[in-house]
Amino acid sequence: MRRINYGYFVRPSDETGTGMARVEPTLGYLVEHPSAGLILVDTGMGGNEEVDAWYRPKRIALSAALKTAGAEVSDVRAVMNCHLHFDHCGGNVELTGRPVFAQRAELALARAVESHTLPELVDHPGARIEELDGDAEIAPGVHIVPTPGHTAGHQSLVVRRGDGTVIVAGQSHDNATLFTGDVLGRHAEVGAQPAWLDRLLAFDPKQIFFAHDNAVWTPS
Repeated sequence: MRRINYGYFVRPSDETGTGMARVEPTLGYLVEHPSAGLILVDTGMGGNEEVDAWYRPKRIALSAALKTAGAEVSDVRAVMNCHLHFDHCGGNVELTGRPVFAQRAELALARAVESHTLPELVDHPGARIEELDGDAEIAPGVHIVPTPGHTAGHQSLVVRRGDGTVIVAGQSHDNATLFTGDVLGRHAEVGAQPAWLDRLLAFDPKQIFFAHDNAVWTPS
């Protein structure tokens, strides 16, 4: 598993719930599978004038981000976007012909709700979208699990390795601390946790990674 740095953006105070703007990293993850090759989770930030004015992104292009991690665009064999907001599928257009795994619910939103994403990042020429409706094993030991909440079609990637299972949970939570809060709340029977939380924890993960947080969740 290799982390990919796509830069950062400024989340306006209107969206943080704190009354203050917050700078967030934009991260992807590269999974090196022995038979399926390189699987890329999220592809960076797309944008237009309106997006750039609102979020002030500082982008690292897909090719440059991959090169820093020791890979090339041509090496990528498959893509999973945790969801289809502009900051997660911006590089999809550079990966034509590769299968892009997305939940049916997420595609429906992207195609029906104008504000959900930038349409040209989803149904671009050469797009090869593999539509899923729930759990799927896309390679031996590599599972996609729906984790709705941030969007109706949000999904996470579970990778079973010889040294333990790791999960890329994308934006299921904005950061590892919020995930910790839900895990502890589940044990204490306090609050309302996502219905899928037990499903993820049943994989007995040793680490969970997120799309907008450099911190990594580990079990206590």
